[in-house]
Amino acid sequence: MGALLGLARGIDRVNLLIGRWAAWLVVAAVLVSAGNATIRKLVNGFPGTAFGDALRGLFSGYNTHANSWLELQWYLFGALVMLGAAAALNRNEHVRVDLIYGAVSDRARLWIDLFGLIFFLLPFAAYAAWLTWPVFLQSWQINEGSSNAGGLVRWPAKLLLPVGFALLALQGLSELIKRVAALRGLITLSTKYSKPLQ
Repeated sequence: MGALLGLARGIDRVNLLIGRWAAWLVVAAVLVSAGNATIRKLVNGFPGTAFGDALRGLFSGYNTHANSWLELQWYLFGALVMLGAAAALNRNEHVRVDLIYGAVSDRARLWIDLFGLIFFLLPFAAYAAWLTWPVFLQSWQINEGSSNAGGLVRWPAKLLLPVGFALLALQGLSELIKRVAALRGLITLSTKYSKPLQ
């Protein structure tokens, strides 16, 4: 069991590191969104004025109708979700439907988690990773581009799907190992779950 716990610790470290990097994608998405909106308003605003003409001259190389900036925003958001999901699972920060979880003992919570990991999370995440890999491959092989004028290539966004689901499956394996170890009394594991603030 010691080797498995070492594997779980390694998976945890990798996913938490990726999660920390993915968190910065929120900042990047906000900057892209705010910058794009600001420039569009400045360039398209002030029609027929010297100030408007000066702004249009300043941003003459910037295509205010390009879809690439809009697509970049959802690429960043997709990357945040797909790369951050495993770290959220590690921190027990996923949203739950708590019908009985909060009212049972710690040991019962470990059994509920074990059941959910084995029968729901691991099969779903592994199947989703397997199912989305050919979608990415096909997109990459044909260098699929956006159907929108001025859009981005699509394969990087499609790569996030199998990678994100694979990371989630690995984190599920780590959580499974830790729950089994906790049930055997080898480690202590907090099962405390706080409902999200609304």
